[in-house]
Amino acid sequence: MTLDATRRFIKLCSVSDVPINTTKVFEVGNRRFLICNLNETFYAIDDRCTHDDGPLGEGELLADGEIECPRHGARFDIKTGKALCLPAVGEVNAYSVDVRDDTVYVGLPL
Repeated sequence: MTLDATRRFIKLCSVSDVPINTTKVFEVGNRRFLICNLNETFYAIDDRCTHDDGPLGEGELLADGEIECPRHGARFDIKTGKALCLPAVGEVNAYSVDVRDDTVYVGLPL
């Protein structure tokens, strides 16, 4: 695992829990993380649309690295969390991901 003095990495899931080009939501405490496996590269964002708190995990993962909210069609970049179209204007949190020994870890800010 990459050492990073600004983040605490938590074990979230196994690589096999999120097949290629799919997403899955995992809860840790009161947080919901959306793990995206895009072409065997893993990304993590909050499972919450900034427009109306819709569940991004129920949306569609697009081939260009975007997730589309199922409620009103807002799209977010899964790498950066940036809102890409209306009705969302605020970004979602994006997290560092480390894959080690077939396990996916997510980096939380300290």
